[in-house]
Amino acid sequence: MMNTFHLRILEADNEFFDGECVSLVFPYPDGFYGVQANHQNMVCAVDEGIANYTLPNGEKHYASISDGIIKIEKNEVLILVNTAERPEDIDENRTRREAEDAKEMLLQSRDPLAFREAQEKVERELNRLKLLKYKALK
Repeated sequence: MMNTFHLRILEADNEFFDGECVSLVFPYPDGFYGVQANHQNMVCAVDEGIANYTLPNGEKHYASISDGIIKIEKNEVLILVNTAERPEDIDENRTRREAEDAKEMLLQSRDPLAFREAQEKVERELNRLKLLKYKALK
């Protein structure tokens, strides 16, 4: 029998995933971090990027996630992020337009706060596009 752990991914206003997994890879400040059943207890930051998790039947799932936090305790994993998206929920053309608009805002921004907001938007849209490319390769 395959060892599993319980994974919950919660967005600010939605439950993104709740179920059993055999593995999880998520972006964190120093690169990517992997989790399998019976992982040591820990809490750490989650960076914006692509996460993937494998179900007991071998099916792999991918998600574009915002930064947040992860808690691993007693074979249960909880990821709290502002946003999480599946590739099938992303409109590629709209995302490309949004990325271009955000880049333009970034170039025209004079206010530090507006600059940071535009920078975050560019990163978010590029991450969404990366998820679509990543999924297409699999």
